[in-house]
Amino acid sequence: MSASMAPQAHPRGIFHKAGSLRAERRWALWSAYISLVIAAIIMLAPPFYMLLTSIKTSAEIADLSGNPWWVNAPTFENYWALINNPMFRGFFYNSVKVTIAVVAISMVISVLAAFALGRMRFWGSQFLATGVFLTYLVPDTLLFIPLYQIVGGLGLLDNAWGLVLVYPTLTVPFCTWIMIGYFASIPKELDEAALIDGANWMQMLTRIFIPVALPGIIAATIFAFTVSWAAFVYPTAFITSPSEMPMTIGVVSQLIRGDTFAWGQLMAGALLAALPPVVVYAFLMDYYIAGLTAGATKG
Repeated sequence: MSASMAPQAHPRGIFHKAGSLRAERRWALWSAYISLVIAAIIMLAPPFYMLLTSIKTSAEIADLSGNPWWVNAPTFENYWALINNPMFRGFFYNSVKVTIAVVAISMVISVLAAFALGRMRFWGSQFLATGVFLTYLVPDTLLFIPLYQIVGGLGLLDNAWGLVLVYPTLTVPFCTWIMIGYFASIPKELDEAALIDGANWMQMLTRIFIPVALPGIIAATIFAFTVSWAAFVYPTAFITSPSEMPMTIGVVSQLIRGDTFAWGQLMAGALLAALPPVVVYAFLMDYYIAGLTAGATKG
């Protein structure tokens, strides 16, 4: 009797466990979907509201009786007003100029420094590598006054090129840290084979390590681009002339006059300023994640 009941209990137990796993998986999926929806609403609500405000007329924005999440008469007049404004085009040109220069300087310094710290073992290299990352953790507010004195001493206050001197202090440490991790992840047999073939260190860097570490270089480039394009504190303190302002402070300083806020153009300008980083991240997000992951696990 007992022998005939044992085979029946075993399949029921397996079925019960399988059903529990399916239920747990179903609840996990529902929890993930609900969390993602909540996160999407929180993150997308501000830019969506900015978009709605940017395509409203000034009269509709001033009318507080209507629904702020609805547009009665969509218009692109705010965008056209900014695009046709020479001052706004000057802000955009200053941002592009500063960003390209900062990215170029940051990547040259970071790649060379990371290659030396990551592949050339010498006394104090590990200490220097850690110090590079700790430098990135220094708050901007502590660097503010020394950098202001340095830039002022060089006569670059109220000059966009002064930002080119300042931003690398923010970008180089983290870019170097990312590249150290990526260079460290490359098998050591590659540089040993290159040394046997007679290559020097610079040839190894340009012909072997840079092509192999291209995802890490792209990740560091995106980081430097984002920081230099979106910086706000330093240009606010160092730049006062509209002709030298980047977009981040130019839009704000010229579209707010006392208690008057040109909300439509402000929102349009903010979205136009955010457009280049969005495009960059949309096409290069995979490289950015891969570079950060390598830097976090190997650095």
